[in-house]
Amino acid sequence: MSKRFLISGGGTGGHIFPALSIANALRRRMPDCEILYVGAEGRMEMERVPAAGYDIIGLPVAGFDRKRLWRNIPVLFKLWKSLRLARKTVSDFRPDCAIGVGGYASGPTLKAAQKAGVPTLLQEQNSYAGVTNKLLAAKADAICCAYEGMERFFPERAIVMTGNPVRADLLRCQLTPAEAKKALGFDPEKPLLLVVGGSLGARTVNEAIAAALPAIAEAGAQVMWQTGKLYLNEFAPVAATCGGIKASAFIADMATAYRAADLVVSRAGAGTISELQLLGKPAILIPSPNVAEDHQRKNAEALVKEGAAVMILDADAKAQLGPTVTALLSDADRRHKLGENAAKMALADADEKIVDKILEICK
Repeated sequence: MSKRFLISGGGTGGHIFPALSIANALRRRMPDCEILYVGAEGRMEMERVPAAGYDIIGLPVAGFDRKRLWRNIPVLFKLWKSLRLARKTVSDFRPDCAIGVGGYASGPTLKAAQKAGVPTLLQEQNSYAGVTNKLLAAKADAICCAYEGMERFFPERAIVMTGNPVRADLLRCQLTPAEAKKALGFDPEKPLLLVVGGSLGARTVNEAIAAALPAIAEAGAQVMWQTGKLYLNEFAPVAATCGGIKASAFIADMATAYRAADLVVSRAGAGTISELQLLGKPAILIPSPNVAEDHQRKNAEALVKEGAAVMILDADAKAQLGPTVTALLSDADRRHKLGENAAKMALADADEKIVDKILEICK
């Protein structure tokens, strides 16, 4: 009889990409297994998961407004509805294991699975645990982590160091950096800066790059700039004012983009950091201040401590990004050392290690 797996979580690419990597690894290992995804209505996973070939159910769950408490009455009603639907989903699907990757939907779903006696595995991407995973941790059978010291948040008996799953295609690129630049329409002889602000884009990163473009162009560098779809119309005209700058809402071929890049500027989401580590890429990290528990800054600090990245705080980005980028682009030795130290922190084959643990707790 084929095994059934329930996977839940999402909201951003940082949750969805690891979830899909785990799903793909399960399917590779057990082609006949059944996988059902539970997401949050109106969030990114409701499009991305079906596009990846998996069935999905959406819960009406929403996040709490911690600043304006009076707005949480409808949120509580949505949570009650979500708990009911999660219980019905667990009862109907009868999973052998439920996997939570963080995000709104994973709370009700994993709670329902735990109450039904289903083995549960949590995947925590960040160095500072999310609220949902902390609430679910006591009854979890395994908690897969990417950073040391997670016993601050979770029972030590359940912690497994696996690293974060990343998109498999990123590791398959066989092009040389010069070939990758040429494939993307850039001059293979000139340095290339890759700018990514996360799956939704980031205003501060975009504004800081816009301010830094004259200095970057004067240094003879090129820029591949992912603005996010919310910001393309605003920043594409800025990019057009300098030669060698290409702005787009989304970069479809990240494998080639990473291979081409001499330096990366990015937010400090856990998924992006895992990619930078596995690919050994030097990076300037600008942590988002708009995330729970300021966890992106803690992610970035974990790399800075090992000499594996440079961090610029969000408030300082406009003033500091230009000088920092130009200094690093002119210092190949420092870039090499940053990339080397990042690679030392990498934990490879995380998806396979997580599947090993899933099958172990299923028994």
